[in-house]
Amino acid sequence: MLLSVSLILGMMCSSGMAQEKGIWRASSTTAKSITGDLAFWNEKLVINFTPFVFAQIRTLEGPEVTALFNGEGGADGVGNLYRLNTIPAAKAFLHKNTLCGHDDTQWFATYVVGKSMQLAFFSGAKMPVFTPEAIADSTNLCGTFSYVR
Repeated sequence: MLLSVSLILGMMCSSGMAQEKGIWRASSTTAKSITGDLAFWNEKLVINFTPFVFAQIRTLEGPEVTALFNGEGGADGVGNLYRLNTIPAAKAFLHKNTLCGHDDTQWFATYVVGKSMQLAFFSGAKMPVFTPEAIADSTNLCGTFSYVR
């Protein structure tokens, strides 16, 4: 009985990020110039062959996805918020670009619909807020990136 409860809980926890798992090709100009292609494996985000550990915090609600990704959220996809084990500000990726300028990257959010994913990175220790007002006034939103399978 205990084993079956553990298996169910494990499946529920891992199913939250199931839509992100795998390799994603950079499709936006920003993604192509900073991260390039990336991959999600277990609890690791791999950018430019460097793995970064993360933990899923929660699923994003429809209005939060809409606020963050400029009205492109909806019932067809799934959005999630993740906490990173910090990507240092000094970590350079493609073309010597960094994710958040002079700030450490500590959060990211995803929105996956079919074979496309949008991803936003955030700096700062505080959990990002996803309302239109908060996003418009945000100083910790590093950038948004688009990927395809």
